[in-house]
Amino acid sequence: MANTFKFGNGNWAVKDGYALAYNDENNNFKPLPFDFTRASLATTLNRQGLIETVGSGKPRIDFLNNTDGHLLLEPSRTNKYPYSNQSVSGGLQTFGTGTRTITVTNNYAISPDGSQNAMRMVATCGSTSSDRAGLRDAISMSSASATLSFYAKSNTSSSQTVSVHFNGSNKQTITLTTEWQRFTYTLTSATTNNAGVEIIGGSTDTSVDVLLFGFQLEQGSYATSYIPTEGSSVTRSAETGIDCLLPNETIINNSTATVYLEFEALVNDLSNRWISFEELGVPTDNMFEIRLSAGSNLLQIVTRSSGGGQDVVMSETLTDITANNKIAVNYNGLNWKLAVNGTIADTETAARLFNDNIEKIKFSRNTNTNHFYGKVKDLRVYNTALTDTELQNLTS
Repeated sequence: MANTFKFGNGNWAVKDGYALAYNDENNNFKPLPFDFTRASLATTLNRQGLIETVGSGKPRIDFLNNTDGHLLLEPSRTNKYPYSNQSVSGGLQTFGTGTRTITVTNNYAISPDGSQNAMRMVATCGSTSSDRAGLRDAISMSSASATLSFYAKSNTSSSQTVSVHFNGSNKQTITLTTEWQRFTYTLTSATTNNAGVEIIGGSTDTSVDVLLFGFQLEQGSYATSYIPTEGSSVTRSAETGIDCLLPNETIINNSTATVYLEFEALVNDLSNRWISFEELGVPTDNMFEIRLSAGSNLLQIVTRSSGGGQDVVMSETLTDITANNKIAVNYNGLNWKLAVNGTIADTETAARLFNDNIEKIKFSRNTNTNHFYGKVKDLRVYNTALTDTELQNLTS
């Protein structure tokens, strides 16, 4: 068998407007460009573990919890905080009630992006629950889900506890260690403002010395990558228009092939997120799709062939769609198989054969909707249908 197409697996090459995959037929690596669109700056976590800003139109290879890296694809989001790293008038501000003191120093320490732009908050409170001090910003949100995120660490040699809050309520106690961590908190179906951190009298720690960075408040049920702000809210555009035109018809042919994908979804939100493998002339005539579908943790493979409508449908409910998942789908004539995380999950027989080869890979539906938002670690194509044992070994 020949591995005719490789994308990822620790072998990344990107430039403005492109992410590059490789064709190693005859041991000759040739760049295969994925067209790429994002109309804004965005951030990623680089190999050194630092937050890095990536230019508009340039793909992001992110190394969060992954030493091999993954292509990070996200929807559009807006950071509502006008100042993500500073306590200033009109932005993040100190507050308190009862017996308390609080001091915030801007640009005090080195932050997760490697610059000296982290805030220091030193605060003390009395012994009653009415004694409070903290840092927050009053921001109006819609009634849909909203998510607060920020980085924090203890500025002493020991751990400390603080509270995350929305509107002075819905509090969640968190423990800060001596290492930077990103904390997230989501509030569903409620108008959200006055979001920030505080300490409360009578709690575990009534005196804290902590470092804070990267406040983000966004409309949505989960936190996305950090969006820096310096005086006004900022919107990161969605990643769209990601597709690769294959240079010849032997990479994914019409009779037999195997496609392997290693990925993590950003969230289990029942939305449709697709990767399409299609013919150029009439995409719906010869194609198949890897779908994260409108069901909890639902994965589907859907095929269309030879002028017919939807043909094969293979489905598997994953244990956790946001975890690292390895899947492989293959076809040999009319016979289709789906392997998921080391198991043959489904087999189906098609009613029709493909009558042309696959010539394009898209991280969306063929109509450029249902964009694949998630983390793509590895995408490979083999020019044959692998055996059951090979499929199980590949996806284990």
